[in-house]
Amino acid sequence: MWVDTHCHLDAGEFGGHSASVADDAAQAGVRAIVIPAIARVNFGTVAQLAREVGNGVYALGIHPLYVPTAQESDLKALRTAIEGALADPLFIGIGEIGLDFFVPELKETPLREKQEFFFSEQLKLARDFGLPVLLHVRRSQDIILKHLRRIRVPGGIAHAFNGSFQQAQAFIDLGLHLGFGGAMTFPRSLQIRRLAAELPLPAIVLETDAPDISPAWRHPGINTPDQIPRIGEVLAELRGLPLQEVAAATSANARAALPRLASSGLSL
Repeated sequence: MWVDTHCHLDAGEFGGHSASVADDAAQAGVRAIVIPAIARVNFGTVAQLAREVGNGVYALGIHPLYVPTAQESDLKALRTAIEGALADPLFIGIGEIGLDFFVPELKETPLREKQEFFFSEQLKLARDFGLPVLLHVRRSQDIILKHLRRIRVPGGIAHAFNGSFQQAQAFIDLGLHLGFGGAMTFPRSLQIRRLAAELPLPAIVLETDAPDISPAWRHPGINTPDQIPRIGEVLAELRGLPLQEVAAATSANARAALPRLASSGLSL
């Protein structure tokens, strides 16, 4: 049994075939697919999609790449959407939120300041509602950690983690889990592979970020959540563990990172 802790199942790259993509994943043993929102415009979309597929759950948030066009009213809409979703067993947290200082224009003032404002306000929502977060962390690990130390949230996942061992431990110390996926499958991704091999196994969850971050055998094609078991095979090889042990551990870790998974009604 596997969990894909980060998959944009509503993405246009799936050509309107998201249900069949989810079904293929289920056939491969992926019992849960976490579908994060990226902007106000798709809050309803991810919720509806999670209801339509047999193995979907969702999160609500505003992605840093969509912050430039976001308005403060979107934060109010997010709070309203969260309040309305709390009774939904398929709603599992706040995401995708975070900071992106890889895109040049986003790391310059005033967009950097706007990103940090939206991030901190969404952390406050996670804190106030007692919900975990799905974090976008790109060239921004230390600033993300600064905000997490100031605004304590009840755990979550640093998605597509690609930092140092020291930064990894800092996230773990704050109660976060670390997401590994397609990037780990490339032999030249030495740092990510070392992290995956040497970090404590209870800190690690698996993800695809589909349709992005395709594994080595799919690159540069479209990624899909049915690739999770094969990504898990890579993690098992790196750690020298039986595949079933990795499947059980990473699924248990996903439930620990996202406690509402346990009450989602999915057979986990």
